[in-house]
Amino acid sequence: MAGAAQKAARGLIRDFGEVEQLQVSVKGPADFVSAADLRAERTLRAELSRARPAFGLLMEEQGETKGSDDANRWIVDPLDGTTNFLHGIPHFCISIAHESEGRIVAGVVYDPLRDETFWAEKGVGAYLNRNRLRVSGRKKLGEAVFATGIPFADMPDQDRFLRTLAAVMPATAGVRRQGSAALDLAYVAAGRYEAFWEYGLKPWDIAAGVLLVQEAGGFVSEIGGRPRQHGHVPENGDVLATNTDLHEPAQKLLKAAHTP
Repeated sequence: MAGAAQKAARGLIRDFGEVEQLQVSVKGPADFVSAADLRAERTLRAELSRARPAFGLLMEEQGETKGSDDANRWIVDPLDGTTNFLHGIPHFCISIAHESEGRIVAGVVYDPLRDETFWAEKGVGAYLNRNRLRVSGRKKLGEAVFATGIPFADMPDQDRFLRTLAAVMPATAGVRRQGSAALDLAYVAAGRYEAFWEYGLKPWDIAAGVLLVQEAGGFVSEIGGRPRQHGHVPENGDVLATNTDLHEPAQKLLKAAHTP
């Protein structure tokens, strides 16, 4: 998985250096597909299929491809942070997860510009390159930095997001919005953030990151719900990931804000 990500990343790095010359098509408001994105997805498909020919694939741009092995599939986002990429903002990644019998058992989130490989395997732990990861040890909301994603254009949940943001801002040490959910989850696993929440995410946005947080000792749940079992991705795409101590207070904060 890491090898496939690094091979695809070489093209992304090259294209990022020529971002103004990229051919870009539009598939929706503020939701761009670049030539670089599609090239990276083709590379990942080829490399992962070569490694495990029987696995199915769920990929952001090309959708789902069934494999002869019904129990296993790859869940892939070839470029999480596309808008950052196309605007020359150096914060994006490749995300790959291995799902087996409905549970995520391995995940890689690779930041090519920083050469940071966040990876996790069920029961083995979470790592940044060769260093073991643990979630932050901060226990108070007032000391916590939260990350989030902001709905754009005509996406739903804008009012709900604004209410939660208004609740989180005065209760915490700060809120960050950097534009890559996969990296946000990896940063929670690494202890860089204490928590992350966002609405309406897709499996390829979060599958690898969910396992990273869980293997680093943190909790992942649907917003307003109980922590998910190990390796289970929140089904509705409304995600809260926290360190060990802040899940309950973060849940209460967000749930209270849901009611106008």
